[in-house]
Amino acid sequence: MENTNTADNSRAPRVGLFTGPDGKSLFYTFALVTSLFLVWGFCNGMIDILNKHFQDSLHINKQQSGLVQSANYLAYFLMAIPAGLIARKLGYKGGILVGLSLIGVGAFWFIPAVNIGAYWAFLLGLFVIAAGMTCLETIANPYTTVLGPPESGATRINIAQTINGCGWIMGPIVGSHFVLAGSKGADANAGLTTPYMGIGIVAAVLFVIFVLSKVPDLHAVDESKKTAEQKNSQKPSSGQLAGIGVALAIICGVLYFFIAPILGLIWVLLNMPPAWLDPSKYGLLVAAYAAGFLLVSKNWDLFRRKHFTLGIGAQFLYVAAQTGIFSFCVNYTLENDPGVTTEQAGYWLGAIGFVLFAAGRLCGSIVISQFKPHLVLASYAVINIALTGVCMGGGKPGLYAMFGTFFFMSVMFPTIFALGIRGLGDYTKLGSSLIVMSIVGGAIAAPFMGHIGDTSSMRNGFVVPLVCFILIALYGAVWQKLEAKDSAA
Repeated sequence: MENTNTADNSRAPRVGLFTGPDGKSLFYTFALVTSLFLVWGFCNGMIDILNKHFQDSLHINKQQSGLVQSANYLAYFLMAIPAGLIARKLGYKGGILVGLSLIGVGAFWFIPAVNIGAYWAFLLGLFVIAAGMTCLETIANPYTTVLGPPESGATRINIAQTINGCGWIMGPIVGSHFVLAGSKGADANAGLTTPYMGIGIVAAVLFVIFVLSKVPDLHAVDESKKTAEQKNSQKPSSGQLAGIGVALAIICGVLYFFIAPILGLIWVLLNMPPAWLDPSKYGLLVAAYAAGFLLVSKNWDLFRRKHFTLGIGAQFLYVAAQTGIFSFCVNYTLENDPGVTTEQAGYWLGAIGFVLFAAGRLCGSIVISQFKPHLVLASYAVINIALTGVCMGGGKPGLYAMFGTFFFMSVMFPTIFALGIRGLGDYTKLGSSLIVMSIVGGAIAAPFMGHIGDTSSMRNGFVVPLVCFILIALYGAVWQKLEAKDSAA
């Protein structure tokens, strides 16, 4: 009897990491989609050296240079829902083609932007590129989780994000060579042309490859025990509607507190009439509240899942922490090691910081394949709480600790993403859009940390990522209980 069972088990098919529901390998599709992670990683890596570059070339302060991140991440906030709708309408492939088109247009715009030489022109190019990256992230992140068994989704997204980390390494190194070490004076921005023209060409080549390739439109598993009819009829009660209204009022109020100063900076930059600023701010606030209330009430079965809704908050906090550290790494290095030049600090960002970031994702893929993802997330967040505390002390220990945070925050984005969309089924694309929208946290943290850096010191600015990592650790610690309740409902 024992021998028979052994024989039966040996004949049982082993489900691979990239094996689809029909038993076919999806590795080629995974490799193709992973190339997109490299592209937007490079674009994001380039952004992180532009803060210091524009401070010097356009003679602006740290808070104003934070608009580089604001343009980037506000595009994520505004484009995330449209990107999800595009994915639902055109499928994964159609959404990817739209994203690559926007990246190409935004990258090639840098050629006339250099001739214009105005800050708004560069911000416009970054905004369009970020809109394209939003489409790619909204689609590619959840797509990696369905290119194989659901239980190994977190491993696949971490592998893809490791390639993304390689792009983050290349971005500041290339940027430092062409931009920070480029021309000075009137031609200080000329070095931006070559790297962004290269991004445009790569986007065009990938566009052609995806047009010619087969990209299956797979669907995620829904782990909720409710039937499709029950989900369609699921509506919030009057008490729940009141709770939704209060929660959205708090969220909109917090966002307004941080985003209103950013809008003020943009208003001055574009020379808009001051009298229009307050009506525009309040009008956008009311519109955002109304849109949010309608979205939540119409998709209540999705928003009642606490592992998802808190996942949005955790991703918001993570991107805020990551962007703040990445954006002011050069400034922090110069503040804590006076012997380092700006160009050297830019190279360190890529050669040390982002190498550790990529290594962390590679190691994290292995760790997460062996341990529960939510516990890995909580553990890494606790380590970064300690490291950011050391950063606030400054000096050489603070500098070493800052680079250490790159390694331990590397797995957070893909892991939170995978945990947040776990078991959403048909809601996966919408859920993915909303988690991508939470990337707006990056738009808020950079100017806020820049303001602290202007008024005090960059090391004191690290209180922002410190608080973020505390709350992320709590999410990782309670995720399993939340997900179990959501699946049983």
